[in-house]
Formats: sequence, structure tokens, C-alpha cells
Amino acid sequence: MRVLHVIAAYKPAVIYGGPTMSAAMLCEELTRAGVTVNVYATTANGTAELPVNTSQPQHIDGVTVNYFKRITKDHTHFSPALLRSFWKNVSSFDVVHIHAWWNLVSVFACMIAIFKKVPVLVSPRGTLSPYSFSNRNTGPKKLIHQFFGEPYLNKSHIHTTSRHETDAILKLIKPLSITALPNFVKLSEPKQQVDTITYPQLKLLFFSRIEEKKGLDILLEALKLVEASYHLTIAGDGDAAYIKHLKELSISIAHKITWAGFYGDDKFDLIKQHDLLVLPSHDENFGNVVIESLSMGTAVLISEHVGLADYVSDNHLGWICKTNVRSVADAIVNISQNHREDLNKIRQTAPAIVRNDFTGDALVKKYIALYQQVAGK
Repeated sequence: MRVLHVIAAYKPAVIYGGPTMSAAMLCEELTRAGVTVNVYATTANGTAELPVNTSQPQHIDGVTVNYFKRITKDHTHFSPALLRSFWKNVSSFDVVHIHAWWNLVSVFACMIAIFKKVPVLVSPRGTLSPYSFSNRNTGPKKLIHQFFGEPYLNKSHIHTTSRHETDAILKLIKPLSITALPNFVKLSEPKQQVDTITYPQLKLLFFSRIEEKKGLDILLEALKLVEASYHLTIAGDGDAAYIKHLKELSISIAHKITWAGFYGDDKFDLIKQHDLLVLPSHDENFGNVVIESLSMGTAVLISEHVGLADYVSDNHLGWICKTNVRSVADAIVNISQNHREDLNKIRQTAPAIVRNDFTGDALVKKYIALYQQVAGK
């Protein structure tokens, strides 16, 4: 089985967060399982470029990656070099797996593969949802979708990471097939000793890219209504002007907030130090940080628009709120006053549950079966 993965940004471009890291971990797991994996990616790294060799394939954590220069520095990621190589070599693969949408690498690669009659699997990774259509460049997106996106997506197979994402996509397109499989999530080594929550102050954590979609402004406004003792740590980075706006918004509770900045692989120690991860996102196809948090025993409060909301609710691993100030405030007060024992129970039980569901051989076998289905083998 030969699978060509196409993604505009690949490791070490961690600036793009969950989608990039999820695609990379999938490629690593497939390679370890014996699947022949190649990755085509651009040198995208925000407004900068990755300092990588584009003249020959690179080996990134066991995965063969071809990086190509892009000529646009925005989210279009246009790379003629990538598309030329893709046109030349795509027919030698059994399946093309495209990650994300709304960039010229993904759209043109999909068109080429279908023209060359190579089966296509698309993982939108949150880019095909009502929120994505209404958030930015709504007019151009609708036109592109009508004349280019929808016709080709209807000729593709779709991979989603949750029932939430599946339901959203089926309102927009009618693909050849649609399959929900969760992300692989990189977790730290399990700790033998689990701490018990005994302190009176509720330690809250927001851990994500800082952008409007994530609902941090809702959380900050909600905390103004919370009289219970708490402290919020905000870990992540984003647009400097937007962060300045949020700091001004929360000036009245600034003494209860720590702006911790960006965290990399050392994030798990930070997560473990907190009682509750709060993610009131407007739209989240999956939410890797939810699983990362639960793997350390830290319970979660997430919005109904996070893809993992059903999973959290079904397994009693946290609480679900709406994306409005009152709902978030009421939930935090309720947890602080009535659910301290539940926080301790989640701390004890969650790590084993999520490790079983989001790592291991069983999940990689499901992905391989999906590729075989798409390839007609």
C-alpha cells in the first residue's frame, strides 16, 4: 500500500497547531505499521519559511517528506513546484490523502488526482463547516466551493475525526464515502502516581492558539461573573493585536490570570498542574488538547461545538457548555461548588481511557482498512 499525503504545512511547522501535528503523527504511525508513506508539503511556517532542504526528500521522524517552496506567504500556500511534482508522480500511489482545504495545494492536488484517476481521501480538519464559511472571505469561499470545491469533493472520499464534523460536512457535500476516525494524539509517558485535588482554588487552563474561533473572549467575560476562588493560566500565542485586545478586555480580573505564552513538548507538566481545561470554541472538528489534558487526568469543560463533546459526555470526562458567557460562567461555578469529587475521579480514570482510545495498533489498523477501502483493495 502506497499512500501520498498532501498537506500545506508539515513538521516542524508547529505554528499551525493541531492539524499539522495530527497529520504528522498519522504518517509516523502508518510508517511504523509498514505502509509506504510519502508526504508532499510546502515550506510554510507562518509568514516565514522552514529552513529545510527542498532539493531532496527529508526523513522526519521516520517519514519521507518532500518540501517545496511556496510563492505566496498567506494561507493559500501556492506552490507550483509541488504541483508539478505531484502531476508527475501521483499515478504511482494507491491513494492520495489530502489534509485540510481552502488552500491552493489541497484544491489543485485534488483536481489532479481525480483527473489521473487516483483515489482521493480528504481530511478537511475543520475547514469544511458552517463556521468556516461564515468566518473569513465568505464570498470567495462560496464561489470556490460552488464551482471547484463541491464538484471535486463529491468525487472524493472524506475522513472526519468526529460525528460532529461528519454531520457538518454532509450538509455541504455528497462524497463517495465518509468515515469518522479519531486523530492519533501524542501523549506523554504515563505517570504511576496520580495527585489528588485538595486545594480550595480552582486552577483553570486555556491551552490553544489564541484566535477568535477558540472563544477565549467568552471565557474572560464569563470569569468576571464567577465569585468562586480561581486562577486562569492562558497558554498559547497568536496575533499580538488580538492578545492586546483580550488583555484590555480582562483588566478587571488581570490579577487572577497568568499569560504563560507558547508551550511545546513541556506542555504536559503544565496541564497536570491544573484542575480544569476550558475550551469554549465556536468550532472544533476534534480538539487534540482535550485528549492531551485528559491523558494527564485534567478534566475538561468544552463547548458543544468541539468535536469531542460527545466523547467527553459519553465517558463522563468533563462538562459541556454553550458558546456564551452565562453558560460558561454557570458551568465553572457549578464545577467549583458541586463537583470537586468528580474532578478527582476524572484525574484517576481518564488517563487509561484516552490512551486506549487514541493510541495503539487498533487505531492504525482502522486507518489502513480505510485506505484499502478507498483504493478498492
